[in-house]
Amino acid sequence: MFTLLGTRFLLDGTQRVLDLGAGSGALTLPLAALVREVVAVDPEPDMLAEGRRLAAEAGVGGIDWRLGDSNTLRALNVGPVLLTVMGASFHWTDRERLLQDLDTLIEPGGAVVLATCGARHEDLDLPAWLPVVEEVRNRYLGPNRRPNSAQSAYPDVRHEEILLRSPFSQIEAIHWDRTVRRTVDEVVGLQLSFSFTSPAALGSDLPAFERDLRRALTAFRQEGDLLEERVRTEAVIACRS
Repeated sequence: MFTLLGTRFLLDGTQRVLDLGAGSGALTLPLAALVREVVAVDPEPDMLAEGRRLAAEAGVGGIDWRLGDSNTLRALNVGPVLLTVMGASFHWTDRERLLQDLDTLIEPGGAVVLATCGARHEDLDLPAWLPVVEEVRNRYLGPNRRPNSAQSAYPDVRHEEILLRSPFSQIEAIHWDRTVRRTVDEVVGLQLSFSFTSPAALGSDLPAFERDLRRALTAFRQEGDLLEERVRTEAVIACRS
């Protein structure tokens, strides 16, 4: 995906990019290697702190970490950028208003890029280990706390429909599928990264949840099953018409 963006937009280390809803830098760090500066904006101080730590650990510079969100974007005085990249953060915003705001920031020839990394899709088989996770999750949180529950559902109107009505109405969608193999600890960590099984959602049950999930996944692996999954990375690139 980053190779595609580098080629598509002639990224040569002189550009500026905005990563809105940057989190701990999953998109920020790879982009920083291609441009002069990435302005990484996120509303969570802990996410920004983790991003700074990971960037320092990897020796990646050229990142301006800022506390904020789509509602404070104008006040942040980000300045002109060639690209604005977003992951899952886009669906939490007032998308129509945000795209109008971005029209004042993004340079001619630039784009909005919506990136989904490692997501599951209906045409990809679910991982064989998922029922193991669901059994433990249901034991602690009940059967209604699922990824497709209302609290984490995407808006009724698809992103592409919103983009078609925006200044960025020329849309190109590209995806790549791959097999990801994870350790037991990585699968446990993945669950804790979701809002519906986050440490905040689990509360005082967190240590017991981690222990039981780790034991269940270890037993699953001892039966000869791999903790692997087919996942999709997708980029929706929206330019001005």
